[in-house]
Amino acid sequence: AGASWRAEYGDPDVPEEWSYLKHNSAYHNIDATKAPFPKLLMTTSTKDDRVHPYHARSFVKRLQDIGVPDVYYYENIEGGHGGAADAKQSAYVVALYQDFLFCALGGKRAGCGDP
Repeated sequence: AGASWRAEYGDPDVPEEWSYLKHNSAYHNIDATKAPFPKLLMTTSTKDDRVHPYHARSFVKRLQDIGVPDVYYYENIEGGHGGAADAKQSAYVVALYQDFLFCALGGKRAGCGDP
């Protein structure tokens, strides 16, 4: 699906188009001097056929490499682009989001700070 978007958004392999596209890329705009970064929960699915999980993995790795604290990562080994394969997995991921948000906003419970 990604290749079909090139006509609409631009082709990163064309230097003139990449010079514009790179400004819209969170990955390419990570800048350690612009800290502090907010707490982050990055989620993906191993079987996502639209956005390869490498994108999430490498984004988290870059943040960790520059020492950004509170970066959490969850990769569902099933599912697809939506992140879950069934209702049970969807409920789990929604609960994960809600728990992360509760803790990120200062909620108090055992385990907050280590979702």
